[in-house]
Amino acid sequence: MNAPQPVIAIVDDEELVRKALARLLRSACIDSRGFASGEDFLAAVAELNPDCVLLDLHMHGISGFEVLAQLQPHFPVVVITGHDSPEAQARALQAGAAAYLRKPINDRELLDAIATTISHSTYY
Repeated sequence: MNAPQPVIAIVDDEELVRKALARLLRSACIDSRGFASGEDFLAAVAELNPDCVLLDLHMHGISGFEVLAQLQPHFPVVVITGHDSPEAQARALQAGAAAYLRKPINDRELLDAIATTISHSTYY
């Protein structure tokens, strides 16, 4: 019997980023669902119950930091950002992010972060 494939939520207000990440995950046989805003994602999170969340920090509407605060300690989160700073990294990790990656994201680094996050998840 095959184990169910993980489901990854992609929360990023840039459509091209969501599509590129979904394509990468699909190539690794990982299911994903994209969300254009933190609000859209939070409205669906309970039903989706993702194994991991890829979360952009800087979005229109509520920020990734606000989404992260609402997700913890229930869901593992990999933060992705194009607006890197030591302060943002420290804040995200202190708020419970399992990993912090800078855009443009290295494909292998992202897949490794997801695998590590899921395998070490204490969220279940």
